[in-house]
Amino acid sequence: MSDIPMSHPAEAMAPPIADLLAPRYAPRLDDPVFYPGVTAASMTDRICAIALREKPFLWWWVAFVPCMALTVLLMVAIVYLFYAGIGIWGVNWPVMWGFAILSYVWWIAIASGGTIISALFFLVRADWRDSINRIAESMMLFGAAAAGVYPILHLGRPWFFYWLFFYPNTMTLSAQFRSPLLWDFWALMTYVLASVLFWYFGLIPDLASVRDRARSPGKQRIYGVLACGFRGSSRQWKHMRATYGVMAAIMAPVVVSIHSIVGLDFAGAATPGWHSTEFPPFFVCGALLSGFAIVLLLIIPLRRLLNLEELMTGRHLDVLCKLLLTSSLCIAYAYLMDAFTTFYGGDHAERLMFTERVFGDYKPVYWGAMLFNCLLPQLLWFRRLRVNQLVIVLICLGVVVGMWLERYEIVVTSLHRPHLPSAWGIFHGTFWDWATLFGTVGMFLSGILLSVRYVPIVSMHEMRALIAARAAPAVTAEHAR
Repeated sequence: MSDIPMSHPAEAMAPPIADLLAPRYAPRLDDPVFYPGVTAASMTDRICAIALREKPFLWWWVAFVPCMALTVLLMVAIVYLFYAGIGIWGVNWPVMWGFAILSYVWWIAIASGGTIISALFFLVRADWRDSINRIAESMMLFGAAAAGVYPILHLGRPWFFYWLFFYPNTMTLSAQFRSPLLWDFWALMTYVLASVLFWYFGLIPDLASVRDRARSPGKQRIYGVLACGFRGSSRQWKHMRATYGVMAAIMAPVVVSIHSIVGLDFAGAATPGWHSTEFPPFFVCGALLSGFAIVLLLIIPLRRLLNLEELMTGRHLDVLCKLLLTSSLCIAYAYLMDAFTTFYGGDHAERLMFTERVFGDYKPVYWGAMLFNCLLPQLLWFRRLRVNQLVIVLICLGVVVGMWLERYEIVVTSLHRPHLPSAWGIFHGTFWDWATLFGTVGMFLSGILLSVRYVPIVSMHEMRALIAARAAPAVTAEHAR
């Protein structure tokens, strides 16, 4: 495949529709990590041209406008919430945790999945990671931002959020350090701060590459400031690589701890269906499942729309689908053990709650989670389906919906059947619940689209190192002959 024809270095052309449907763009099981013919120079020029393009693609506007409309809906929902109070939501006794908490857990799982792809697979030196880690890191960043909206809103009195910080205890209201909710706050703050630093630090060399190829003085100054004076000296590369490796080593346990602590928020309560030691590992497996699904949903359209099939090949789809299948099996095992421990134990309230979950008012939620999270991903056992883009998109959409249903099942079905029958009740989300949920989806996608538009979508410095490493054995063999 030839490079993108460019009449201007800062102008990347979208592939024609006929080329998008051509067989050579279809991923195959025997695809390498990148196609032959890709050089460090051609790859760098192509990625920089996307970021420096004078006008956005038409498809970018078609996607960005509705996403921004949803973001505006989120702003309206938040303003009205501050005006009218959380009574506009469906939360009430006994279900005092509604969409805010279940959506928070859902979003933080999506962000955690992106961190695992970027940090954990960097530590194990997985070569397929290099061309998709920037997408995973962007997903991590904006997923964490979407998750961070909910805890503040859920407080009811968000102007008192600072009570969770360390501050002089003049009102004898010191935070309870034995509470998992306090651990969750500090874990989330640490995770968000570390995520921003990890994303930005890995971006600095690529921002310098964009700066050096920009023709506009304004863009040169903007990207130059963002690049923090990076010039590619040996000393700068030495410090950059060492620091990035240390940050990746920090992010790997942080992402496990953040979702384990989210699980402890539930496990620390004496609520039927929550008081279980399996919640921390169960939530981590759920983060893997939803994270892999969202990454696949992002790279499949972007590789076609941005003409990046040479860098995001069938190899990436195959590996991510295998990881998705493995995570699904772990989730299925957790579901099985949840049922086993419930009926193996002697708590009547636990058994009643589980029976209600399976056969009661919320049975569509339970069986929907089972279908989308456990049964649908089993199609990925078939090798050809792991590179069938339409099948992958449908499975991943199902997983995303299924993981939200699982959070709904955990939060709502446990709370609506507490120990006291006199406190039983039914929960239904209101318009404002759904508006906030879809508004955060719009905010997340708007952030992804903005990063695609202005930030190098592929980690160029890591891809250059990978291309050089693959070229070195070929050069050595040629000299030997």
